[in-house]
Amino acid sequence: MRKAWSFLALFVCMVAIAIYTSSTAIEIIATTTGLLCVWLTAKENIWSWPIGLVNVGCFFVMFWEAKLYADTMLQVFFFILSVYGWIIWLTKREGTKVRPTRKITRRLTFLLSIFLVVMTLLWGYVLQTYTDASIPYADAFIATLSLIAQYLLSSKVLENWLIWIAVDVMSVAMYAYKDLYAVAFLYVIFLFIAIAGYVGWKRALHMEDRREPLCHNTEQA
Repeated sequence: MRKAWSFLALFVCMVAIAIYTSSTAIEIIATTTGLLCVWLTAKENIWSWPIGLVNVGCFFVMFWEAKLYADTMLQVFFFILSVYGWIIWLTKREGTKVRPTRKITRRLTFLLSIFLVVMTLLWGYVLQTYTDASIPYADAFIATLSLIAQYLLSSKVLENWLIWIAVDVMSVAMYAYKDLYAVAFLYVIFLFIAIAGYVGWKRALHMEDRREPLCHNTEQA
């Protein structure tokens, strides 16, 4: 009962923040679902994915109207990765509600680093040449980094939160530069949730690492 009331209070706060930082109905829905999605993800709750799909649809429309074309295109990839993540989180659960967290490998880090550089340059060039994007390469870099973070999140990799933290910091600066102060404030909140998500996932991973040797010793006995 206490958890239900705590969640209700948290949800009311999210709606209040959404109303404060938004000017239209779709912005209120986008902000509310965005906050709820990130919070549920930090809690490793599978409901983060369907709520995230609603959020993606709202932000697609909003970013298109704001001429943030890299972010608009990003929502299409987010939709695909959200469906992918929903499926992945429900596989190899090993008796838990969702798939256990794992750490990133050196090989994947190397491949994603190359992808970041190449995609940022290509995407930035396209935005600069064929659109009226105001900050094409910065927009492309943040968008590509967000795509990498979302892929790692969908794959249940711990380090996704470190990338989201970097994305949130840069997003605060970018939206403030564009005089979108309400959105910048929203990303400050996302930043704190991302930090909490990293701490929580890392703690859960350490607990899982400690549990595995214990289970192995029990089986041997």
